[in-house]
Parts: sequence; structure tokens; C-alpha cells
Amino acid sequence: MALFAFSFWALWPYLLAIFAAFILIFGFMLVSAIFSVWLERKVAGRIQDRLGPTRVGGKFGWLQTLADGIKLLVKEDIIPTSADHMLFRAGPYIALVGSFMAFLALPFGNGVVAREMNVAVFFMLAVMSTEVFGIILIGYGSGSKWSLFGGMREAAQMVSYEIPMALCVLVPVIVAGSMNLNAVALQQKNGIWNWYIFHDPFTFGAFWTYFTCAMASCKRAPFDLAEAESELVAGFHTEYSGFRWLSIFMAEYGSMFAVSGIANVMFLGGWSLGLPFEMTELFGSFLGETWGTIVGNLINVTVFIFKGWFLVFVMMWVRWTLPRLRIDQVMMTCLKYLVPISCVLLMGVSLWLLVVPQFIQAYFNWLMFGVCVALLVVLIRQWYSWASSVPSDAMPGMWRSIGVPGYQGAKR
Repeated sequence: MALFAFSFWALWPYLLAIFAAFILIFGFMLVSAIFSVWLERKVAGRIQDRLGPTRVGGKFGWLQTLADGIKLLVKEDIIPTSADHMLFRAGPYIALVGSFMAFLALPFGNGVVAREMNVAVFFMLAVMSTEVFGIILIGYGSGSKWSLFGGMREAAQMVSYEIPMALCVLVPVIVAGSMNLNAVALQQKNGIWNWYIFHDPFTFGAFWTYFTCAMASCKRAPFDLAEAESELVAGFHTEYSGFRWLSIFMAEYGSMFAVSGIANVMFLGGWSLGLPFEMTELFGSFLGETWGTIVGNLINVTVFIFKGWFLVFVMMWVRWTLPRLRIDQVMMTCLKYLVPISCVLLMGVSLWLLVVPQFIQAYFNWLMFGVCVALLVVLIRQWYSWASSVPSDAMPGMWRSIGVPGYQGAKR
């Protein structure tokens, strides 16, 4: 007994650190989900010319999501008579744990990670893939054919898109020579032109292919056929309400940020601001190692979270802009197009590193970065010209009936 008490007393600082890491990660997942729900409503309202949340919590409807969360916590939790009670209860939490575990290996700053791993990127992909078990249990345990159909479609979609997504992650892994996310991010710290998205044409293509597969694996439109309201009501979670329904969507929004975090680290410099120095090293040079690490990582974490939320915003942007595909189109997009494309990108980056001369590799990222900046300038200029043009000039052919007598109140 005394030996057990002594060993526990020696281990309690580590146990306290583990508990603190759990609280921080789970708290971030919860806050991120609350913010994402609010942002999704505002993005949908802006794109589709609707109001979105406006009344609760001031001008921008800040407290609307909190009010909805309180409603879900106190809402009656109904289990259908035909449901398997154990599977019905366990499914949402299995999905949530799969999403939560991915955050254990995700670095938010230089060394700011719950558990640094040499195989971190594939650990994240592996644990996020366990979410599909929760989806299957949710669909099967609900005792409803519509939930079962939605669960099976979701399982097929998630498993299929994990293949090209993992192949695309291999592309920057080959360039970096490491699967340690912290090490990969540090290799991109010396300027935005050194981010792996600009390394060569194959890493550039791998980013967009990965991001497309990530949207599909997170059940986001136009790939959300598992939840197609016109066909399957709400899909696999049709029979859920209350806190369990909340857990399902916490898992979804958590997975959205996790896959965005992988894209951020592997392609977009991680917590780098794009400047030719790393924040902890910069502040450590005149504040000392301890305070320099703290101040620098505060900036690093802020930058990383902003980048992750920006990619989540892009997912929402795509969802409320494009129409959803049919289920056969969703599967064909993966198996017929994205899998071959990801294989070509993987082979291409391998040949690039082996065949292309070193002096070309050393300066090609500058060329790629310059081309992307030029295309961005052209795109912004085009947006501005569209916004300042009358509809007939911005969309030729769409407004030819304007001015015709009797058309939508036009003058006769």
C-alpha cells in the first residue's frame, strides 16, 4: 500500500499534465465547434442572401449557437423502440473519440503538441478513420432503414476517400523525409516561398486533391450524400436528438479542423507567418529561451488556429455555393479520378526529386510562388471588375430580357 502511494505521488505531476492537456484539447474542440456552427450560419446567410443569426447576442448573433447548445443539453433524449439501446448510445461517442484522438498529435506551435510522434500524420489519419465505426453503429443501432442506408453510404464514402487523401499526404512526406508534423512544419519556417505547396507542381496539385478528399471524408457538400435530406431525411443520424446529436456534430466539426490542420502543416507552413524567421527563435534571441518560447508560441498558436479556421471557412464556402452530387457521382469522382490523380502526383514528386537537377529544385519554389501571386492579383482584379459592373456586363446572356416591355416591372 505504501509502495502504491509513493508511486502515485511520484506520478501525479504527469497525471496532472495529461488531465490539463485533455481539458485544453477538448475545450478547444468544443469552442471550435461553437464558433464553426455560428460561422456556418453566417456564411450560408451571406452567400445565399439570407439573414442568418441576428437577434440573440447582439448585432452578429454571437449567442445563438450557445442558446442552441443549451437547448440540446436539456432537450428530451428519445431512443426509438426498435433501436439497439447499447449501440444507439455508444455510436456518437465512438465517432467523437475518433475525432478527438487526432488532436493528440496535431502541433499548434513549435513543440505545442500533446504527444509528439514520429508517425504523427498517419496516426491522425488512422484515428480519424475510426469515426466510420461510430457512423456504422449509429446507422445500424437506430433500427431505421433510412438511418441504415445513410450509415452504409457514409461508410463507403469515408473509406473510399481515405485512399487518395493518404496518398496525397505522402507527397509532402516524401519531400520532407519525415512524418513528424512538428519537424515538417519547422522545415517550412524560412519564408512563405518555402511552404511545400510551392515546392513543385506535384505538391501544389496534391494540396488541392487532398483538400477535396478531406471535404468528402468530413461529409461536406457537395459530397454530403449520406445526409441528403431529399433522399434519406437526415441520413445516419435521423433518429438522434439532444446531447447525442450534439456529439455527432462535434465530431464532424472537430474532424474538419483536424484535416485542415494536416493540410496546414503539410502544405501551408504550419504556424509560420510566411516571414523568413520562426517566432520562438526571434523572441528567444532577446527575451531568453523560456519567455521567448512562451511569447513566440502564443503567436504561433494564434496563427495556426486562424489558418485552420480559414480552411474550415473555405469548406463552408464550397458547401453553400455548389449543388450536391448524386451518390454514383460521388463514388466515381473518387475511384475514377482522384485515386489515379493522387497516384500520378505521388509518382511525379518521386521522379522530381530523383531526376530534376538540384539548381532547378532550389529556385522553382520562387517561380511557383510568383505565378500564384500573379494569379491571385488577376483574380482579385476580376472580382473587383465584376462587383463594379452592371449585371448585363458581368454576366453576358443572363439578363437579355431586361428592358423588354412587361418583363419584371420594366417600363412599357
